[in-house]
Amino acid sequence: MLSAIQQFRGNMVRARELGRLAAAIAKITTSAIDVSDLWRSQIVLGVSALDHFVHELTRLGMIETATGTRPKTDAFVRFQIPLSAVEDGLAGQVHELWLGAAIRDKHSWLSFQHPDKIAEAIRLISPIKLWEEVGKMAGLPGQDVKARLELVVDRRNKIAHEADMDPINPGFRWPIDEAMASNALDFIDRVAEAIFNVAA
Repeated sequence: MLSAIQQFRGNMVRARELGRLAAAIAKITTSAIDVSDLWRSQIVLGVSALDHFVHELTRLGMIETATGTRPKTDAFVRFQIPLSAVEDGLAGQVHELWLGAAIRDKHSWLSFQHPDKIAEAIRLISPIKLWEEVGKMAGLPGQDVKARLELVVDRRNKIAHEADMDPINPGFRWPIDEAMASNALDFIDRVAEAIFNVAA
């Protein structure tokens, strides 16, 4: 499952590089050049990195569970896969192929960004009370972690689905700056690292 967090870290480096690009452009140009979309892109990429991380952590954890490396959870036992995948497994195909493909297929239309959806995914591999444990690692109450993550994801949704337009001020986008984007990425980083530490 180490590959899931390693990939997440790589994805976060890419997201952070956009901030460095924005800072470099801002230094060599005037304020007439608007770099705010680079900061918006950072938030989109950061949430995407978290989503992908939860997908991969869950898939790898479920494969470990199926091969007997991890204990089974109630959610794992209830997870449904197609009979074609069962047939592939019975035919001797390795778990990574048949089960990994079935999990990817079933989860492909799901997003693991909202705290409740993330907790639902993690229950497939661990019986922990996710946000309580993540909160302990983050030094915050679990409800505060969830609430702050919801705000970050909500901002990502405004950017991705509403062009970050402020409906109260038509023609204007919600304000954003380097610190807002950086703080969002820092928080996503803390959440993912804590999830890995408590669930992996």
